[in-house]
Amino acid sequence: MKILKTILSASILGLVFACGGNTSNESQNEESQPTSQEIISQRAQENAENAEPAQEADMNADAEVVEIVIEATDQMKFNKQEIRVKAGQKVKLTLKHVGEMSVEQMGHNWVLLTKDTDFMDFAQKAATAKATDYIPEEASSNVITHTELLGGGEEDTIEFQAPEKGTYTFICSFPGHAALMNGEFIVE
Repeated sequence: MKILKTILSASILGLVFACGGNTSNESQNEESQPTSQEIISQRAQENAENAEPAQEADMNADAEVVEIVIEATDQMKFNKQEIRVKAGQKVKLTLKHVGEMSVEQMGHNWVLLTKDTDFMDFAQKAATAKATDYIPEEASSNVITHTELLGGGEEDTIEFQAPEKGTYTFICSFPGHAALMNGEFIVE
């Protein structure tokens, strides 16, 4: 039942974004139809309730490489909303698109943004950057690292040095995904 509800919510959200919302004069149905903001809030709450616990990277000072695997689904969600690492550690992150939809329909990437970047502002710029796989060139200074844009069944691995201590945001920059597909990358 929960999967059906999630798929239905994603379908409604897709229709709302694709059609620009309800512009007809059906005022009697407006009270019973959820707004796109209500759908996003509901999905964010469901994601938080169903998320796996934060992935704790190996915090040993001796650990040379921290390996992290994060999954993205056709239901527009990451399986983790929080990742913790130590400052300066080498991070090997693998993004797996565990869905079946194509990159054109439901593409996913993992983008780590610089500290204090407004991720929704970045996502709006990214939505118009199809030619660069939704990584906007004009906002590239806000990106620490990112994976390739993936379709269902694909995966990509990146390696990078964890930045200085602080809390960073990670998102999927595919149009419309950042509101639901985001999390915290905490560097201790």
